[in-house]
Amino acid sequence: MTDNDLIHAPDGGLPRLLEIMRRLRDPDTGCPWDIEQDFTSIAPYTIEEAYEVADAIERRDWSELEAELGDLLLQVVYHAQMAQEAGHFDFDSITARISDKMVARHPHVFGNESRDKSPEQQTVDWERIKADERAGKAQSGVLDGVAVGLPALLRALKLQKRAARVGFDWPDIGQVLDKITEEARELTEARDSLTQAEIEEEFGDLLFVMANLGRHLEIDPEAALRAANTKFVRRFTYIERQLASRGSSPEQSDLAEMDSLWNAAKQRDKAKKVTDRGQ
Repeated sequence: MTDNDLIHAPDGGLPRLLEIMRRLRDPDTGCPWDIEQDFTSIAPYTIEEAYEVADAIERRDWSELEAELGDLLLQVVYHAQMAQEAGHFDFDSITARISDKMVARHPHVFGNESRDKSPEQQTVDWERIKADERAGKAQSGVLDGVAVGLPALLRALKLQKRAARVGFDWPDIGQVLDKITEEARELTEARDSLTQAEIEEEFGDLLFVMANLGRHLEIDPEAALRAANTKFVRRFTYIERQLASRGSSPEQSDLAEMDSLWNAAKQRDKAKKVTDRGQ
């Protein structure tokens, strides 16, 4: 099969996708847009595609999930092709490296360790193995290796988990709530007397402690905020539909009317929860 045949082969699988990307990046015959991209310009798309995968899962749209996973895989292939062109690594070395890592981190599956332990103990063992790997990379600090490019809430959660492993943590959730009250008070005071930069700093402190509260409650703050965003969109869309049925729009309405419709949307949500629980 020629390279051109492979590109048009419906059952070409991963080799087909790799060849398509190679052709797209060909400096003589490829796509001008694809040719001019680099790791930095593609990185935002990679992050966006990961979130779209999460969105499809949250909506339980399996057909869309299939498509979004393909988009995410394309991002991996894109980075691999650019790395191969630069002489850094290629797709095969990526798969070899992750395969080696999974085997090394699961000695209870692929090695001689017993599988007779709880998921919690396996999590402890996983973190121990990761700590040994960081030590091998001369990453001796407790917080070393927590990626700077993570979404801020997710990075806050990971930093707090790392610190908690060495005892730097509030033992009681009440202390976390007290800290939230303290940070909220400081933010209020900053609003009245400090610079915009100082207000932003206090706001960040409050968000950081809120992420810590989520950790103590065993809540993923990223997931919780995504759910809150979804709820806001649903309720505001209800407002728009109700206003449209009255021949109006948000621009033509006022806060009192929209707030009343918002409360109606909240009641609809509560009623649906009651119905869902009864099923």
